[in-house]
Amino acid sequence: MKRIAPFVLAFLAAARLVTAAGAPPPVNPAIDMDAYLRISVEAARHREGRRLTEDEFIRMSREPGVVVLDARSREKYDQLHVKGAVNLSFPDIAIESLARLLPDRNARILIYCNNNFTGNESAFASKVASASLNLSTYIALYTYGYRNIWELGPRIEIEKSQLEFESSR
Repeated sequence: MKRIAPFVLAFLAAARLVTAAGAPPPVNPAIDMDAYLRISVEAARHREGRRLTEDEFIRMSREPGVVVLDARSREKYDQLHVKGAVNLSFPDIAIESLARLLPDRNARILIYCNNNFTGNESAFASKVASASLNLSTYIALYTYGYRNIWELGPRIEIEKSQLEFESSR
């Protein structure tokens, strides 16, 4: 099992912060940073063995019941996406949208993001590695109880990719 980085443990154990005015921050029971950080560490451990080669991604995507999920914006998805992928833009990932699109939490879900592809910055604009959409999508799905999540691992030139792409335009 992989160790948790000491700075993460220190952050998780840190005392409550105060606002600039010196008062405790306002409480919002619908926002829980401590739980998010704990689940993120758990999801990171879970993700370790779940990054796929392009060939593995293609093979798994052809299996019955597998969902290829594209969490980019609808605009970018419509411009160009992996053929057969469904779109649920990251800001729209919520209890109801997941229940509608992915009702079976045991279904195999394959994800990819901008940072998996080069050669078409318009459709697949690069993000800073630590802000990769794969990371936030994986953590979000894991937080909602999905565990059969798999991620396209490599960075691939679109023109050399074996994946098929399509446009919704």
